[in-house]
Amino acid sequence: MKNSLMQIVAALSVAVFGLPSGYAVEAATRPNIVVIVTDDLGYGELGCYGGKEIPTPNIDALAAMGTRFTSGYVTAPFCAPSRAALLTGRYQTRFGFEHNPTGAKNVIPGIGLPLAERTIADRLRDSGYVTGLVGKWHLGGTAEFHPQRRGFDEFFGFLHEGHYYVPSPWQGVTTWLRKKTLPDGGKGRWSSPDGRIVWSTQSGHHEHEYDTDNPLLRSSQPVDEKANLTDVFTREACDFIERHQAQPFFLYLAYNAVHSPMQGADEYMKKFAHIEDIQRRIFAAMLAHLDDSVGKVLAKLRESGNEENTLVIFLSDNGGPTKELTSRNAPLRGGKGELLEGGIRVPFIVSWKNHIPAGQELNTPVTSMDATATALDLAKTPPEKTTMDGVSLMPLLTGQVTDLRERPLFWRVGKQKAMRLGDWKLERNGKELHLYDLTHDIGEVTNLAPQEPGRVQQMLAVWDKWNSEQIEPLWR
Repeated sequence: MKNSLMQIVAALSVAVFGLPSGYAVEAATRPNIVVIVTDDLGYGELGCYGGKEIPTPNIDALAAMGTRFTSGYVTAPFCAPSRAALLTGRYQTRFGFEHNPTGAKNVIPGIGLPLAERTIADRLRDSGYVTGLVGKWHLGGTAEFHPQRRGFDEFFGFLHEGHYYVPSPWQGVTTWLRKKTLPDGGKGRWSSPDGRIVWSTQSGHHEHEYDTDNPLLRSSQPVDEKANLTDVFTREACDFIERHQAQPFFLYLAYNAVHSPMQGADEYMKKFAHIEDIQRRIFAAMLAHLDDSVGKVLAKLRESGNEENTLVIFLSDNGGPTKELTSRNAPLRGGKGELLEGGIRVPFIVSWKNHIPAGQELNTPVTSMDATATALDLAKTPPEKTTMDGVSLMPLLTGQVTDLRERPLFWRVGKQKAMRLGDWKLERNGKELHLYDLTHDIGEVTNLAPQEPGRVQQMLAVWDKWNSEQIEPLWR
């Protein structure tokens, strides 16, 4: 196994630093790169991942035009650490970004993506790309961490973990809010007389103050925006594509949909009037709205003549928080915040028309850091001394390499620890050890650790070696 792993890693390391022969890519081609990240979207919701209740024709079409990974992972089960790894191509635990800053922590000095870390935007901008971020940042809310100091030429969005989709008094949407207590002092659900506001005590806490100290910004200047943010971010993304047709561009489109607060636009709520549960109906409205928006961005790429010269990567930042959103992760177990598959295995699509096979489904375990390495590979960025944990997926996508199963993947979040090696997944929470054969047990039901002590010890040794290369969290 060791020699096979070394051969795979060596072949893919070459790919990170330059295009080997055999790619269906012209030598002079440097594609545009569009990375679309959705927020809290569960593995089982999209039609192309088995979802049947909420139609997602545009994202499904993107998958049909490219490659859909069924074992695509992120490096953390919640927002900010996952994004830190995506934007650097490195495990966030290498630089101490292990925990998720929320609320007032976003503006504490020093909390953010460490300044020594180079982002994909830094590297692409240095290579001649124009770079833009539209949407959610969540990698530092103070001046030193601002996106335009981290490689982005343009920024339109917000800096913290979430944002209301429309400004108060929330016209044109139905709003679901978490509350500790209903207006009558009881527990359960309450609806306003017009049905536009729903309170629920199921989570046991109030809705977060998402908009506090967190204005919508163009560059660093607050903007007064009345439209729904899903529409606004789509508009800004399409405008970025339209304005930069004459040069290679990198667009990081980070929707806050389908993250809470739950707000379903009226036209989409009508489409799902048949869904009895109002919470699920709002989620359906949000997801359908998101799907239409992705469709508009893809249409803009076609209209501008950029479809065949644009690599599009689509993924979620973590698994769905089912209780909070109803976002489903089936057939996986667990969800956001957990290192069970439902928290870290996500929808993951890579598309580049006429350059990688259409309609391809791959079960090889891959990670969001590979998306970064793939983009840097195709952009022909020069190598750097910093350790990259992702590998270019181009050899895999084009059939030059058939498998990456012997490459280990790692996770660490406080007391939660996990790794995947081949078809085996080892999870450790404190002293408890769980071993699963994901080929036969994708739902992580049967713990095989007692029957496989040798395999457990082998995997623990590999994890411990990796962990020795990580650093302690910079904050908690």
